[in-house]
Amino acid sequence: MDEPKGWGAFFCSDPTAGVGDILGHVAARFSLEVTFRDVKDIVRASQQQVRSVAGNVGACHLCAWAFTMTEAWAWGRTGDDLVGHRSASPCDGAGRRPSHADKRRAWRRELLGNEIRAVLRPGLTEPEIRTAEERLLNLAA
Repeated sequence: MDEPKGWGAFFCSDPTAGVGDILGHVAARFSLEVTFRDVKDIVRASQQQVRSVAGNVGACHLCAWAFTMTEAWAWGRTGDDLVGHRSASPCDGAGRRPSHADKRRAWRRELLGNEIRAVLRPGLTEPEIRTAEERLLNLAA
């Protein structure tokens, strides 16, 4: 396969497989590797500090669910909705598809925006303001 950085060779144990089949399997495997990288880097899987096997299994499940729920939330949204603006990263291409981190950031912004809009409604009492303040601080911290 000819790549910009040079050529790469892919091998297959099935001698009857065609080039298209081999490249299709490589592409599918690469998408799995990207997902594993995102789960480790963005969701922080494998960084839990638990001492039991059951705790590690539970932490792994929570990380996988956090990743899955973020992807499900972002499923029907456009790239513009998920990325917002990339002015903070001028070297980032505007046409690049949203990463999992972009989707996660957009979801957090939506949740925080909902909380802020709930606080800004007229006629709030002092206890409601304190409760909203605590919710917002918990989201931000």
